[in-house]
Amino acid sequence: MEATAELLSERSVLDLSVVEIARKVGTSPATFYHYFKDVEEVALRLAEQASDEMPAVLELIDNGWAGKAGLDTARSIVESFVNHWDTHHAVLQLRNLAADRGDRRFMKVRRETLRPVLDRFAEQIKKAQAEGTVAPEVHPYVAAAAIGSILERLSAHHRDLAAFDVSREDLVETCARIVHQTVTGRPSSS
Repeated sequence: MEATAELLSERSVLDLSVVEIARKVGTSPATFYHYFKDVEEVALRLAEQASDEMPAVLELIDNGWAGKAGLDTARSIVESFVNHWDTHHAVLQLRNLAADRGDRRFMKVRRETLRPVLDRFAEQIKKAQAEGTVAPEVHPYVAAAAIGSILERLSAHHRDLAAFDVSREDLVETCARIVHQTVTGRPSSS
């Protein structure tokens, strides 16, 4: 699996063969097929492993959201997403592309990975609605899904923004303020 992850960081899963993976590990294709059906199955397992890291984000979402602490929470969440994507970029990108083209296996992994995150964001937004800081017309789950989309997309492609003179720090700070304001309904204070 490590060899596949390494090779996926260099090229597309479509360009990757079982023979190449077996050669990198120093074994035979027959050994590969003893454990996996095809290269995509290895990628699916790698995506599942990457999903196991998301509980750290869940803990961050449960931190305080009031005042400066809330903005720090938002920064930590964004930084965690960006780091997660930097670590598993090839596998997560493959997961999302396969899910987008309708592969139910990858759709399930993506859904199971993001659902707890979206649930937690929605809970925080509901709390802010009960406090009267987020408009009641805002659907908590839609707002949470918007946050999730922003975090995933920008984390996946943050390096592309350098062409627009956007640094990683710019991305983290701007996204953190969007997340904080969406979750709390309050402008972010430094």
